[in-house]
Amino acid sequence: MYVVVQHQIKDQQTAFSRGEKLIKNEGAPDGVRGLQFYPGTDGSAVTCLWEANSVKEIQEYVDSTLGDSSQNTCYEVDSEQAFAERPLGLPASPTIAA
Repeated sequence: MYVVVQHQIKDQQTAFSRGEKLIKNEGAPDGVRGLQFYPGTDGSAVTCLWEANSVKEIQEYVDSTLGDSSQNTCYEVDSEQAFAERPLGLPASPTIAA
């Protein structure tokens, strides 16, 4: 399944420092993989797309990694209604490019 996470950043320095673990999938549960990362230009919000077995495992993973530096809202994507194209000018994930 695909899961979207919307992060409302409370402490930018801490959230982005801790978020490096999420970007690298460090400590991620089996079957969990970050696919897309969209930070806002002012650093106050980030939206991510994940592949996972459940919303709960993503919620627990991001909450335990980011702690109180971010408020995280997770929900399952309705894959029958969703669509996507890779936006021009965005690089591939560093974890995929290797």
